[in-house]
Amino acid sequence: MEILRGRGESPTADREVTAALLDRAADAGITTIRVWRPHRHLAFGRRDAAAAAYDHARRIARDHGYPPIERQVGGRAVAYTGSMLAFGVALPTENGRRGIDERYTTATRILRRALRETGACVEAGEPDASFCPGAHSLRVPAGGKVAGIAQRVRRDAVLVAGCVIVTEADAAAVGAVLDPVYRALDVAFDPDAVGSVEAAGGPVAIGPVAREIEDRFINSDWGNGTRRVRSVE
Repeated sequence: MEILRGRGESPTADREVTAALLDRAADAGITTIRVWRPHRHLAFGRRDAAAAAYDHARRIARDHGYPPIERQVGGRAVAYTGSMLAFGVALPTENGRRGIDERYTTATRILRRALRETGACVEAGEPDASFCPGAHSLRVPAGGKVAGIAQRVRRDAVLVAGCVIVTEADAAAVGAVLDPVYRALDVAFDPDAVGSVEAAGGPVAIGPVAREIEDRFINSDWGNGTRRVRSVE
């Protein structure tokens, strides 16, 4: 498994770095793990872009200091504060449509174990009216959403990716910007449905959480414990 560290110079450039991992997985057969802090921005999904109030929602994001970006995959808007974590694992495959559920199960198990190793008590599940709602999330028990997982699937490669909110300060910031954005888009959202690793009993420091997530994926069946580190160019 290859480990990619660092980030691109801008939110758009950084997303291109992650997208390139799919090509590398397909062309060279290399599995790569990336755990990093994305730039501050707000990523809108395709469904958001089709909404009548999309331009208004983009202005709201910009007014709150979050440059708006439209991502290529589905889902609803996600805010990145600049100190949140994101992760992505690019895997070569002969048929990306096969094994989607199994990959979700594996990724959820690995991420949950990683967060539990930091001291955070998290469980699988999605709170009502959460941000970017989906079936594959981790939450504080009876509390807010801490992490969400998604997949970008091609025939020859897949990207299993997600975001992790570490601190209560970031949870509050995410809620503050997404509340007016989701209202503009007429999407149900409850700021109290945003959780964090800290709220689940884990650390405030982001570094140990990032290292644990990286290590758990490396030492899974996807990584086989091998490491080769390179940096974003």
